[in-house]
Amino acid sequence: MTEELRNDALVDISADQARRFGVSGKMLKPSLATVAEAVSQVPRGTVMSITELRQKLANEHGAQTTCPFFTKRALMAIAEDPNATTPYWRIVRANGAMVNYFPGGADAQAKRIKAETRATTAGDKTRQKLPAFQKVSRSTRRSDARAIPK
Repeated sequence: MTEELRNDALVDISADQARRFGVSGKMLKPSLATVAEAVSQVPRGTVMSITELRQKLANEHGAQTTCPFFTKRALMAIAEDPNATTPYWRIVRANGAMVNYFPGGADAQAKRIKAETRATTAGDKTRQKLPAFQKVSRSTRRSDARAIPK
């Protein structure tokens, strides 16, 4: 693990970054442990988008946004660790598509989700999407995850 992923860092968003991210203020550069903890809270049978994960982390740390680069690096480190138990496959793209850069690509991710939920659709393997999924109600959810229909 690189030194940068060992500790969370809250940094000021520069003017250039503010234009890029559309916000000013603070940005969280999350540690691998912080990302793993948030991903571990996504309940079995649900998925969370990378965008929702980043917003959840920002909210929890009093930041306006979370660094997409550090979030992706942490997710990849988790996914590529053969001893990790964090269910990284429950994280999907903002549009619900599978994440191609996880080990095994979109097809392997869809199979893992299907093994948990018995719900996935066929289609283009590079942009495989789950069926239209519903937000989990605030009263029953443990995180900002989306429920996968059966």
